[in-house]
Amino acid sequence: MKYINAAEILPEKLLKELQTYIEGEILYVPKTSSKKQWGTTTGSRLFYSERNEEIQKYYKEGYSINELANRYNLAYSTIKKIIYG
Repeated sequence: MKYINAAEILPEKLLKELQTYIEGEILYVPKTSSKKQWGTTTGSRLFYSERNEEIQKYYKEGYSINELANRYNLAYSTIKKIIYG
């Protein structure tokens, strides 16, 4: 994170207003854009969502939890969470 002197970039009126709250300290100003959700950039979220829907479909078609765990190389408890969660 780069340090920027507020006096160099802020209007004088705004700088004086800020100085009534904090003076001579470092202040972090967060970005206005909201943080992206996990996996939205890489496509992981979509991949796992589609996989989980497929697992639920196969379970409804009669596949057992053990069969699905073996097919997808997942733990029995993970398959249960996907089906019942």
